[in-house]
Amino acid sequence: MIPAVIVFCYLAIVLYIGIFAFRRPGAASSPEDYFLAGRSLGPSVFLLSLFGTNMTAFTILGSAGHAFSNGIVTFGLMASASAFVIPLTLFFVGTRMWALGKRHGFMTPVQMFRDRWECGHIGTLIFALQAALLVPYIIIGVMGGGTALRAISGGFVPYWLGGAVVALVVMSYVFFGGMRGTAWVNTFQTILFLSFGAIALIVIARGMGGFPAAMQSLLASPETAPLLTRERISPWYFFSYTFIPLSTIAFPHITIFCLTARRMEQFRRTVIFYPLCILAIWLPCVFLGVAANAMTDVPRIEQKLEARHELAAAPSTMPADDRAALRRRAAGDDVVPIMLEQYAPLWLAGILGAGIMAAVMASDSQILALSTMFTEDVFAYYGGKARFGEAVQVHTGRLFVVILTVLAYLIALRAPQGIFDLAVQYAFSGYSALSPLLFAALFWKRSTKWGACAVALWVAAAVIYTARTPGALAWFGLTPVVPMTLISCLLMVVVSLMTKPPSAETVARYR
Repeated sequence: MIPAVIVFCYLAIVLYIGIFAFRRPGAASSPEDYFLAGRSLGPSVFLLSLFGTNMTAFTILGSAGHAFSNGIVTFGLMASASAFVIPLTLFFVGTRMWALGKRHGFMTPVQMFRDRWECGHIGTLIFALQAALLVPYIIIGVMGGGTALRAISGGFVPYWLGGAVVALVVMSYVFFGGMRGTAWVNTFQTILFLSFGAIALIVIARGMGGFPAAMQSLLASPETAPLLTRERISPWYFFSYTFIPLSTIAFPHITIFCLTARRMEQFRRTVIFYPLCILAIWLPCVFLGVAANAMTDVPRIEQKLEARHELAAAPSTMPADDRAALRRRAAGDDVVPIMLEQYAPLWLAGILGAGIMAAVMASDSQILALSTMFTEDVFAYYGGKARFGEAVQVHTGRLFVVILTVLAYLIALRAPQGIFDLAVQYAFSGYSALSPLLFAALFWKRSTKWGACAVALWVAAAVIYTARTPGALAWFGLTPVVPMTLISCLLMVVVSLMTKPPSAETVARYR
């Protein structure tokens, strides 16, 4: 119970930082201050909070869980491409969004789309699609909280209670602190979970008798040796994952976060240090996930390995509920907390468990982003701000935070998929396919609202189709994200060339 107590103390500190420590007196009634921290974040806070915003439960728990099942190739699939693509998109797209937001007062990407393409209800369609695709990412945070607290407490805190605690803490400091509180919490949490990787690697390595021995044991078994290579992953499947990082700049919470920087020069430091931060957190997590396969003497790891074997040998006629139950038993999302419990002293396991929670709780920015989008793109756009004022707009945003968090928690209680799979299937693939909207709006003068509408409708249909039809759009060994993104680009070009462009005056304002 000592690790769980330390984690709960950490949650109390986070709650204090988010609610009380960094709010400006009298500024809560201003939408720009509540939703964008007054566009005043400094360089260090901007870098750490932007990175922390993008490193969720998917990073520590999801990557380790995926590596537990698929091996070291997890690092190549996600971290390598992300370290190259994400900084480039921040440099080219993020800085352009910051400049336009500063010039025209935009607070959300949909506001920019509406102004750039002279559209109204099409902007609402894009908002609805972005919101629907972001909810699974928020659910991941709740799932990660439940999984981590259950593992850290040794099962004393059940999954449903752990998820509820994390959801309540995040909801509270987002509700009261807005973007300023969220940014400072993310800064604190990023420092914590960046420190976690190296310390956890050293402690667990000593407990296991050294990683070389663990790797040799995996290599000696024909069953686990492929975990140390890329041989089970085809080149085309591997290539597909270079499209996934395009989703980062298309995520509304990342685009909105780009608007919070005080000066454009702050992007320079972010572009330089972002790849190093990815290396610092992804490499230890993936390595620990692979090494967990050598812990056959730990009952909970052994149960997962047995469930994996049963799943591999299961007949195609196995009922869906039984197959889902086996997947849950075999899932490796909690292997890192289990390793800490096994090899770290109780007090250190608690501190490192707090590092895991730091990454898990990064869903705060997604919740705030959806609240910002709802109040600006729906409430304010359709007359709510003009009728009721800015104070009511902020209160509406806070109410939306509560509703969204409760909804995500209820869905998380029934979600059967692992954290990695849930993120890739919905959030990453969908937003990667939406990225042509940003590139076209910012860099192609001839793009039109009808091209944007075609892209939005295609992505919505593709996500629904791939969710209902396993293996759909997986052409030539590629993952669905590749055809989804390429067809989005094609639709934007073809439909835009066939329809009337925006007025010359509007295009001129985006030069």
